[in-house]
Amino acid sequence: MVNLICLFAVSLVLFFLGAWLLPITDPTESVYALTAREMLAADDWLSPRIYGNFWYDKPIMFYWELLAAYKIFGVGEFAARLFPAIFATLGLFLTYFFGAKLYNNRIGFAAALMLATTLEYWYLAHAVITDMTLMVMFAATLITFFLAYRAGKPKFYAVSFAASAVAVLTKGPVGFFLPGLIILIFLAWQGDLRHLSKLFRPRNLLTFAAIVALWYLPMTLIHGQEFFVNFFGVHNFLRATVSEYPKTDVWYYYLLITAVGFFPWSVPLIPAAIRKFFRRAELFIEEGRLPVFDAHEKFLIVWAATVIIFFQLCATKYVTYTLPAMIPIAIFVARYFVNRWRIFIGTAGSALIIFPLMLYFVALPLTEDNSARREAKLLLPLIDGQTCVVSHGKEYAGSMVFYTGAKIFRLETPENFARIRPQEMSWTSKNVMPFMTFDELPADKKILAVVSVGFEQSFFDNASGDWVLVGEVPKGALESAAENFFYGRERIELKSKIYLRGRNFNGD
Repeated sequence: MVNLICLFAVSLVLFFLGAWLLPITDPTESVYALTAREMLAADDWLSPRIYGNFWYDKPIMFYWELLAAYKIFGVGEFAARLFPAIFATLGLFLTYFFGAKLYNNRIGFAAALMLATTLEYWYLAHAVITDMTLMVMFAATLITFFLAYRAGKPKFYAVSFAASAVAVLTKGPVGFFLPGLIILIFLAWQGDLRHLSKLFRPRNLLTFAAIVALWYLPMTLIHGQEFFVNFFGVHNFLRATVSEYPKTDVWYYYLLITAVGFFPWSVPLIPAAIRKFFRRAELFIEEGRLPVFDAHEKFLIVWAATVIIFFQLCATKYVTYTLPAMIPIAIFVARYFVNRWRIFIGTAGSALIIFPLMLYFVALPLTEDNSARREAKLLLPLIDGQTCVVSHGKEYAGSMVFYTGAKIFRLETPENFARIRPQEMSWTSKNVMPFMTFDELPADKKILAVVSVGFEQSFFDNASGDWVLVGEVPKGALESAAENFFYGRERIELKSKIYLRGRNFNGD
């Protein structure tokens, strides 16, 4: 009980404290937060929608979480970040429980505390994205399978199938396919593939199908081919076969991400792992003996390695994809630290001090730079029923729509619009925001234009008329405040500028 209370206290400090300070960021968080906001406004808890269009990017589970939080606490940063923090806490309890079952309470506690104080887990506990929910349901699927397998109680496999179904409601087919692949490889290593017949019994399959059908069936009946092509085609098949960000499609991507994401624990672990590898290699050369693993170690190794290798083979790579591998890694390496308790407590204690400071001094300025919350604050007093709001820059800020509630057009040249307009089975199909080209700017309305710094020349080369600068947004609130204090206003680096064309503020 003491361990659980400690882990809960750690969760409050690391995951919940100050989370409401962080603005909704672009490009990813704003999509989820805005989609749930539009669903709530439409009183539609079934069909995700954004910018007035139905949106088939992700299944429904995370939107249900956001909708529930919005209903209870209102639309805002605290509500949006609540469930990622809750699921991060559940992830710690799952890690503690599984580590204790495999080994002992000390290892379970060490693994859970280690997980809580890794950079990637801390970051994703605050992120308004699906990954923390997926990680918990993914882990629940595999943990319940292994405990039922070890205890020889196949009747509990229905729980594993139910957890997998919720994972499918969170992220799509990968919530079933990847845990199934891990189980298949583990059973093959065990020489026990016949055990699959105990897994795939009608009761388990019916449990899975009934939960999955809660959303997939009505979506298919209501939206038909449009849902099928966009959800399964673009957001699943295309993601696996065509890289959305080709620069990240390199062979070492997830090895690097895992090392960075596991910071600060990867600092002592990497040299220790290298030494252990060479000792085992030397043993194999001298005595011809391969390392022997028990069933627990096999399962943890297969779980972590399969996740990393699977996503490495996929074309599209995100830093969040390897999160499901962190629980087995934490449990596996916790055994190293329980014999080095002073190092463990020192590292964990340092992280408990550093991460809350990072939230304010690092995460807050970074999220401000990747959010349009401050632009929205400047825009709101200037918008009336006759105002046209446009945005011109390197990317469209969905967070500006989230914070203002206004219809904001993505302003492009006709040539660029032809390149990025939505097309089927292409990553441009995600560009469902309202567009406007420069030659379509209305002549009879007040126009507010939010222009990213660096795009002013492009804007004035294409936008006719007289424009007045009515607002400036600096980069990083804390950073800019410090620069202003020490160096004066001329040193402040700007993020965006707001221009007005047409009637002035008094309507003249």
